[in-house]
Amino acid sequence: MNILAILIISVVILYLGYRLYAPYIEKLFDVDGSHVTPAVEINDGVDYVPTRRFVIFGHHFASIAGGGPIIGPTVALIFGFLPVWLWIVVGTIFFGAVHDFTALLASIREKGRSIAEIAEKTFGRTGFLLFISFTVIMLLMVTSVFLTLTTTALSSKYPLEHFGVATTQIQTIVEDGITYAVVGGIASTSVIIITCCAPLLGFLLYKKEANTLAVSALALVICAVSIEVGLAYPIKIDSTIWMTILSLYTLLAAGIPVWLVLQPRDFTNSFLLYGGIIGMLAGTVVLGAGGATINAPLSNISSGNIHLGYVWPILFITVACGAISGFHALVAGGTTAKQISKEKPDARVVGYGGMLLEALLAIGVVIAVGYGLQFEKLESIVFPVDPAVKSNPILAFALGMGGLLYNSFGLPIIYGAVFGILMVEGFVVTTLDTAVRLNRYLLEELWRMLFKNVPKILRTYLFNSFLCVALMFILAYFNAFKQLWALFGSANQLLAALTLITVSMWLLKRGKKHLFALIPGIFMFITTIASLVVILTKEYLPKKNYMLATGDILLMLLSLGVAVLVIKSYRARTRV
Repeated sequence: MNILAILIISVVILYLGYRLYAPYIEKLFDVDGSHVTPAVEINDGVDYVPTRRFVIFGHHFASIAGGGPIIGPTVALIFGFLPVWLWIVVGTIFFGAVHDFTALLASIREKGRSIAEIAEKTFGRTGFLLFISFTVIMLLMVTSVFLTLTTTALSSKYPLEHFGVATTQIQTIVEDGITYAVVGGIASTSVIIITCCAPLLGFLLYKKEANTLAVSALALVICAVSIEVGLAYPIKIDSTIWMTILSLYTLLAAGIPVWLVLQPRDFTNSFLLYGGIIGMLAGTVVLGAGGATINAPLSNISSGNIHLGYVWPILFITVACGAISGFHALVAGGTTAKQISKEKPDARVVGYGGMLLEALLAIGVVIAVGYGLQFEKLESIVFPVDPAVKSNPILAFALGMGGLLYNSFGLPIIYGAVFGILMVEGFVVTTLDTAVRLNRYLLEELWRMLFKNVPKILRTYLFNSFLCVALMFILAYFNAFKQLWALFGSANQLLAALTLITVSMWLLKRGKKHLFALIPGIFMFITTIASLVVILTKEYLPKKNYMLATGDILLMLLSLGVAVLVIKSYRARTRV
């Protein structure tokens, strides 16, 4: 199938969802422009701040779009192009965008309260406890899986012959007679340089209030220079050492001011993300106009069943962010709802539109990997036969990106590949320290719920941060990406299901139509329960992985509690 036709069809369908389905949701929420938003009503200059639509859209999108919409589709492509593409497009319109948009609107109507607080108001204290528990487990899985992916990618290598460059142009190593390009080492140097320069950019942006365009130009220069320095001086560090370094960094970053590293590094990395999206889409247009077709098989279900598991439910938890993600509810109800200036049209643009753009990113990834990388190479990188070789989906995406940019614009594959790794790595590392910070807040809240008088040690930043980092390190050190991603996807989609169900009950309480949210919520609930059963019986227990088996069973028990609460609440509401 022509890759440009894939892109055009996707854009048209997503646009129709925005123009036809989003207004239907607005009507059910009585969005008519008359409601004063919490940002305007409260406006405390700290958390509640009316923000321009373009600015809040950028913040929201940068927060929800990271490694998930890149890694998930890359891995799921083993099922074939068609199943992944259909789930991204259909799932986004009727599941993911509905999830994000309704979570945002409900939070706005509840004066910017989080979804956990709305769950407490809807289901009581038990609902709040369940929501907190799901979120803590999900964030722990996020940090563990991304730590595993990051350390694998930053220490990755690939045969030099596939890049078409002379050995004098790039640092190499020779193992078993094969010359490898140290792609991860190049990215490692670049990541370190960008992170070290973040305090300078933060100082200029937030303390000196320097011109944004000038700082943007400086950020672009830093990105370019970091790659050139990386090509000349790649840092070769073992994955285990990288895991230790990143864990210590995360422990530190969880407590320092956000303007010092987190925000300026996000600012720099956003150019890589936007540049990557533009590069993928532009490359698709150029190559598609010339007749380029997708190389990945249209359907490859049997092979996908072998490598990952049954297409249902595993596909729906593997593509955990490109179609729907519970993490988005934390963003929508955490910060975005407190910054929306006008309910109409800003909420639809940010809530529904932000998810559509993430879907477009996921589709670009499917095209880049499906066209730019031979399917056999994708399979060998993501699902290596040798158990000693780690799965490396970030490298697979990077090579696909390199192939796409080389065939469309003549950019050397090595540059495109390093750019692809950096595009993912920057946001994965950001996700690490952001998620640990969020988990620290949640643990502090959890202790307050469980103890009448919280022990002093449980109230300290260091203890809670260390607990998050230690659990992250243990899970990442003893488990491979494939096993961790399955549990992360299940936890993430369960959180999404809980959010949709909470919103539907919130609507039902107000006498509004709610099935448009309840039906996808129930589907995701059943799907994730099925996935937990599958990976428990087919993966964790047979391999005696009792650590992840415990997490799996805990999620199922929490899910059972949710089911009981929902049934009781629904019966109570429908009797009234």
